Amino acid sequence: MNVLLLSLALAPGAEPDDWKAAETAHLKNIKQLTTDFVRAGEGYFAPDGAKIIFQAEEKDTGNPFYQIFIMDLKTGKATRISPGIGRTTCGYFHPDGKKVLFASSHGDPDAKKHQEAEYKQREDDKKKGVRRRYSWDFDPHMKIYEANLDGTGLKCLTPDAKVYTAEGSYSADGKRIVYSAGNAGNVQLFTMSADGTNAKRITDAPNCYNGGPFFSPDGKKVVFRADRKEKDRLQLYVINSDGTGEKALTADDKWVFWAPYWYKDNKHIIYTGADHSNPLAPPNYDLHWMDTESGKKARITFAPGQDVLPVFSPDCTKVMWTSSREGGKAAQIYIADFTPPKE
Repeated sequence: MNVLLLSLALAPGAEPDDWKAAETAHLKNIKQLTTDFVRAGEGYFAPDGAKIIFQAEEKDTGNPFYQIFIMDLKTGKATRISPGIGRTTCGYFHPDGKKVLFASSHGDPDAKKHQEAEYKQREDDKKKGVRRRYSWDFDPHMKIYEANLDGTGLKCLTPDAKVYTAEGSYSADGKRIVYSAGNAGNVQLFTMSADGTNAKRITDAPNCYNGGPFFSPDGKKVVFRADRKEKDRLQLYVINSDGTGEKALTADDKWVFWAPYWYKDNKHIIYTGADHSNPLAPPNYDLHWMDTESGKKARITFAPGQDVLPVFSPDCTKVMWTSSREGGKAAQIYIADFTPPKE
């Protein structure tokens, strides 16, 4: 059986005998992009495809939390553009390529105390042989900022926010931003104008998390993740960008699905998924592909490590994602040539 048929025929969660061969159905020339960081992830392409923006933990800086970097893909040089204090997440290029946005908690007066506490916790965990379960911190000091590509011109777009405000991304025309905001346990989706005005809530699902939103290329829809039925049991949803017509894309309570990202045709998405049905078996996250209209799916990665947070290049010929596929090492960013599954 050829590799393409093998990858499509495998049941969800099934593992091929040769995972590297299985991946060649849709991925070619896999390359690790980040190497000089403790960990790195969640990368997005610049509009011209020549640069990426991503989050990473630097070595020996006194800050154990992610900061935002821009990398020139030709030279491999990465430059930090965030202030270097507190937490950051979700960097994203403006469609004109001249600005970026990201979320940061550097305005928290206790930011450095949190950094020290994290290092102490890591040291205690190491002594006890404890590996903490991953948990996202809905920091109420997290706000959305815009900046120039060198980090200058930093401007807060949500200065009045009193709750976690992050996970922002632009519409393709650069006129709108979609983002998440709320207290832990009650995070909703909003849109606003690119200058931070005209905020509007587009989800109405209290007492749960709605996040990771992205406009479709035509700006008509937003894809996102939410744990509507059970805390942390994320499923995928799509909604019109005006808040109407919400639709669940997945409804398997044995799986966790997250990090959806649009393909150029406004119809397909790539996303992360893992089987959580066995509490004794660590979930193995992989990249998957879905037709949002028919619901048809295909698996993209088969590595034994974690493959998460996939995104496409502007022309959709490449896919970039975060992975720990290199022998259990900390997550780094990878890129590959992409061939979409056949219908």
